[in-house]
Amino acid sequence: MREQRKQATREALSAAALRLALERGPGNVRVDDIAEAAGVSPRTYNNYFSSREQAIVAAVTSEREARVAAAVAARPAGVGLAAAVVEAIVDQYTAAGEPGRDALLLITTSPSLREAFVDSTAAIEHPLADAIAGRLGDAAPHAARVLAASVAAAVRIALEQWLQTSAASFTTGGLVVLSGSLPDLLRTALEPLTPALDAAERRARLHRDQ
Repeated sequence: MREQRKQATREALSAAALRLALERGPGNVRVDDIAEAAGVSPRTYNNYFSSREQAIVAAVTSEREARVAAAVAARPAGVGLAAAVVEAIVDQYTAAGEPGRDALLLITTSPSLREAFVDSTAAIEHPLADAIAGRLGDAAPHAARVLAASVAAAVRIALEQWLQTSAASFTTGGLVVLSGSLPDLLRTALEPLTPALDAAERRARLHRDQ
């Protein structure tokens, strides 16, 4: 129950932050405003987020790290590790409504929000490492962490390119026309990691067969 209350508070804060940012513009939103809108104290706010940008972006990226890890773990054993990781990343980062059009416009046109959005990729590292370790077993205790960190870096690079493209294509009419496909950018960024993921899986298989 305690964890559920904490999660509910986090979601209320992030939802309030995004709503206020959309209404007023991110530069006109204070931490006190977010806390008041969510019905908590500024001190409580500081237990969850270190900046308003982090809170705003959290409304878009909420629980994505857990969903990525769960998607990797849920892939059938017959699906290779590389394919499992790539498909989980692409699926969870391009799910319908994530981010929504208004949120994307807000993030695209604010340098500080673009930075916070890209920085959020770091959150996938530890849950993803656990999911990869679950598939590899005990063959290489450090391999899962190294691979997960590499995946997070690749996703960051893809998102940076995607958002830069979005910012460059922003028009005075208030439209964002994406000239780069996020799924394609993610697959391209992750492609160099396929040999490492395949090799780690082969080593794990050999270890289990011994």
